[in-house]
Amino acid sequence: MQNPREPLQIMVRRFGLLDKNCCTVGEHEISLIQSHILYEIDHQHEPSMQQIAETLAMDITTFSRQVQTLIKKNLVQKTPLPEDRRVYILSLTDEGEFVTTAIDHRMNAHLDEVFSFMTDTEKETVMQSIKLLNESMLKSKMCCTPLG
Repeated sequence: MQNPREPLQIMVRRFGLLDKNCCTVGEHEISLIQSHILYEIDHQHEPSMQQIAETLAMDITTFSRQVQTLIKKNLVQKTPLPEDRRVYILSLTDEGEFVTTAIDHRMNAHLDEVFSFMTDTEKETVMQSIKLLNESMLKSKMCCTPLG
């Protein structure tokens, strides 16, 4: 079997996951991690800072810095939970929703274009393979932990 690292390395490069900024929407330059944060806030119901940090496997200090940057860009707001003011709920501002939707449309268009070169059977095979890989990664002791 071919070393699995090589095709994964190539896919990461081709997907642009090593780029400093994943995209620019209007005047906003959004980093890859900021894009992930916006996505998770949009897809979780009234998430706390801790929930999103855990979902992204980020330490809370690094995560808090990224959230502060998104707040300064007027993309995210942080609201204390009334019943426990130590917990903050994250939500998108109107501008944050616009940016998140724009990123989502670009990513979907990019993926549609990539998948356009495949047959329906090939697309299904790729999607099943990605699902299988994700499930296996969840079982791995090394998943979502720094190497070293």
